[in-house]
Amino acid sequence: MPLTQRSPWLDADLDSFRELAHSFCQKELAPNYERWSAAKQVDRELWRKAGQVGLLCLSIPEEYGGGGGTFAHEAVLLEEQARAGDEAWGHVVHSGIVAHYLNSCGTEEQKRRWLPGLASGELVGAIAMTEPGTGSDLQNVKTKAIRGTDDAGDHYVLNGAKTFITNGHQAELVIVVAKTDPGEAAKGVSLLVVETEGAEGFRRGRVLDKIGMHGQDTSELFFDDVRVPAENLLGGVEGQGFVQLMRQLPQERLLIAVSAVAGMEVAIEQTIRYTKERTAFGREIFKFQNTRFKLAECVTELAVAKAFLDQCVERHLKGDLDVAGAAMVKWWTTDRLSKVADECLQLFGGYGYMNEYPIARAWTAARVQRIFGGTNEIMKEIISRTL
Repeated sequence: MPLTQRSPWLDADLDSFRELAHSFCQKELAPNYERWSAAKQVDRELWRKAGQVGLLCLSIPEEYGGGGGTFAHEAVLLEEQARAGDEAWGHVVHSGIVAHYLNSCGTEEQKRRWLPGLASGELVGAIAMTEPGTGSDLQNVKTKAIRGTDDAGDHYVLNGAKTFITNGHQAELVIVVAKTDPGEAAKGVSLLVVETEGAEGFRRGRVLDKIGMHGQDTSELFFDDVRVPAENLLGGVEGQGFVQLMRQLPQERLLIAVSAVAGMEVAIEQTIRYTKERTAFGREIFKFQNTRFKLAECVTELAVAKAFLDQCVERHLKGDLDVAGAAMVKWWTTDRLSKVADECLQLFGGYGYMNEYPIARAWTAARVQRIFGGTNEIMKEIISRTL
């Protein structure tokens, strides 16, 4: 019996697509967790394999090399990644975020220039927002891009440092949040697309050592007098970066919510199975009233979170999910995920604290979801401004 009802936004096409996503994730992701965790990144070849079978840029129009699907296709792939026990592959940032900045905000030339490479896996995408001294406060980033002209043409000179950048170590295409007018706050922010291959002054720092998501490439990036052609200004107009960020962040936060609910479901399934196989004091752990009650609470948390998520997905598919709604679903589902993962780990006893058990990895991976995409405290601030 499924833990939750079938999502109302699913259809026969998505069911067929799920078979492809499931097959790919079980074959290409599931067997590689330990190796990728040790390497702190996935294989570069994984991106090309995903591109070959059409799993990158699923909701980007076909004319730019994408799959021509919708957000629902991205959501199904995320669910199947969770079922494969993987949190290493950063396709969400690549396809669901970077590609959509280009598709929604880029000029026609920029879309035709970069989207096909992202869709094929020849390019890996990242977005560089967070700085060592600036987290969710994007209006006050310190990275600067000063425009100039010389014999080589119009360009920006980019200086700054970014941290916690998903796909940062492998990315060939990085959207950088920078100040093109340091004297302004929001109006001074622009987005520059940096092509990292051969970019003088661009350096990759450490692949960061996290408490969870060990196989996901999360890096430091440094820009020291990096020359970026003026035509790489996203959208071609300075000072539009903050508006562009606000336009795209709801989808990013909804993607996080999809991942959170999928993680809840997987954790509960693993725990139900474990408690029915494991015995203590002469009987199955599941037969203890406390176990059944705790699992009943977890399943209820999942059902409520899933219903709210489905409502938000449907709104997004219609184009009417607002900033506050995305903030609500992001903070609520990630908060519930942390609670459910903790309750499930407790039912594993000492084994829950062992990395060889998937529940331990799920528990550590859950914690960061309340931080990235804007902390949950920032989500509540966004919501409160609409009251």
